[in-house]
Amino acid sequence: MTDIISTPPGDAARRERGGSADEHGALEDERACFELMELLFFAYRDFISDPDQILESFGFGRAHHRVLHFVMRNPGIRVAELLDILKITKQSLGRVLRQLIKDGYIYQREGASDRRQRLLYVTETGKALTLRLARPQIQRIREALRQSGCGSEGQMRSLLTGLVNAGERERVRRWIGNR
Repeated sequence: MTDIISTPPGDAARRERGGSADEHGALEDERACFELMELLFFAYRDFISDPDQILESFGFGRAHHRVLHFVMRNPGIRVAELLDILKITKQSLGRVLRQLIKDGYIYQREGASDRRQRLLYVTETGKALTLRLARPQIQRIREALRQSGCGSEGQMRSLLTGLVNAGERERVRRWIGNR
């Protein structure tokens, strides 16, 4: 059987024309964006690899990590606020919270003004685990900033903020800046 080599419609004609400067620029921009997307994928993969190994020894997953992180960083956070941050179902959060509470990493209190509110706090054990999970990530960030040179923290903050949905940016800024 003979191999048939074909090109998608339009590609041959575009190659023959050499493509316009605009097309060439758009392709280069697209190629750069694909490379950045791939770098972001690999960076995230490696950024979470150390905590993933630690979590596995506890029988926990990434949702446990995220809950511990945001509860430690926002003592007294309401369940509704945590749902808003994590964008997971109430059922998923409930399962994770039950396990973290049962195992002694998180505790909850009733709200002072509204007893229906459940305010979440990490225990000392929860704080120790959260910090243990964060240390290798902090080290990766420090090393990446060191390698990137002066002023890179602001540039990184700006880039990451730009990746957040525009309608969510102000809320995200409040969450990470409310300490």
